[in-house]
Amino acid sequence: MEERQNNYEEKYEEEYKAHWEKVYEALNEEQTDEFREKFLEMHPYDQSVFFVDQSQENRIRIYAYLSPDELAEIMINIDLENTPGYFTEMNPRQGAMILSKMPADDAVDILNNMHKEEVVSFLTMMDQDAAAEIKQLLHYEEKTAGSIMTTEFVALYKTKTVVEAMQQLKEEAPGAETIYYLYVLDEDKRIVGVLSLRDLIVADNQVKIEEIMSEKIVKVSVAKDQEEIAQMFRDYDFLALPVVDFQDHLLGIITVDDILDVMEEEASEDFSQLAGISEKVKPDDSPLDAAKKRLPWLVILLFLGMFTASLIGQFEETLNQVAVLAIFIPLIGGMAGNTGTQALAVAIRGLSNGEYGNQGKMRLIVRETTTGLITGAVCGIVIAIVIYFWKADIYLGIIVGVSIMASLIVATLSGALVPIVMDRLNVDPAVASGPFITTINDIISILIYFGMATTFMSYLVS
Repeated sequence: MEERQNNYEEKYEEEYKAHWEKVYEALNEEQTDEFREKFLEMHPYDQSVFFVDQSQENRIRIYAYLSPDELAEIMINIDLENTPGYFTEMNPRQGAMILSKMPADDAVDILNNMHKEEVVSFLTMMDQDAAAEIKQLLHYEEKTAGSIMTTEFVALYKTKTVVEAMQQLKEEAPGAETIYYLYVLDEDKRIVGVLSLRDLIVADNQVKIEEIMSEKIVKVSVAKDQEEIAQMFRDYDFLALPVVDFQDHLLGIITVDDILDVMEEEASEDFSQLAGISEKVKPDDSPLDAAKKRLPWLVILLFLGMFTASLIGQFEETLNQVAVLAIFIPLIGGMAGNTGTQALAVAIRGLSNGEYGNQGKMRLIVRETTTGLITGAVCGIVIAIVIYFWKADIYLGIIVGVSIMASLIVATLSGALVPIVMDRLNVDPAVASGPFITTINDIISILIYFGMATTFMSYLVS
């Protein structure tokens, strides 16, 4: 069975590569009809992969061979960070036509990544109705429900019959982003219910919509943060969510494909912050741009590192009397930094996924403290035994071992506690980046280590 599956996959891959080569050959030889036929047989995602893989010369040909509708489908499937560059290399009027053919929310995402002058230029050349819809969405603050919603949905009035609703659906479905959920409005255009396509299909023709709709509506405010909305999609397994104003007027809907993009964006942002980078580094960033994004944290950490160095200088007398203590400074600092970063990653992941309520946060603190105690005790005992056999000094082994145990407990606790405190202060927990926690734990571990060494100096020098 497994061999048959492998053979099938190999055959599929060979056919896929052969088809790709035919498309590439038709493009290079400027066989327009042959290219269109083969290219449009591909899945839209595969089309976007093929497009991105081409040289600028070949992309110019693709712009000429495909219609604005077909190019819009490609642009939707391309990584958002790269898309604006393709619009700048094509004819501006063609770019405006492509944006007009795209779902409004996708067009807004692309325009938000362009310079203001380019946005104004494209909006001026676009179809007036499409431009008006996009301008409306551009006014909403970034990373809110309003900025990621689409206005292409089907809404029914509650007084309509099923047969009337079906007729409306046939007319509006081609332009709607999704028709699996139909939203029901009252005479003041307030959302009062929701209806699934299945409910509409199985209902009697003359029944009114208000008799078969569900009044249990989960909706979000237009100003709600996109990260919180992503958590709602995950918790409730929604395909779409209605977006309303403060009076419950239906403004738009957010679909699951938009939320997948949000999840990727938020994960990338958290990863960058955990690595000590102020903004995500884009593929086309110059070395200077990349350096600008990394320098803020590096400068802060540089001064913290200088503070750490000056702190070690305060224990110069202890080091002069027992020089062997210097050997274990990197060991203790490194262990504290590593365990703090582990606890930090666990805490940020739980907070970003909404896994911890108030009780959950307290359980997290207790669990991480206990974990730090266990790991610290094990590592402390192991290093104490190693030092005893290595340096033949039981007191040095005990001091280093106890220092590691105390450092790991404190580091694990701080790794869990700092993100929770930041979350409580409405600051992104990911700002408590790995390098920041590592440096703070270096300072704490050195204080513990040299504090113990100074206190029990008489045992080391005797």
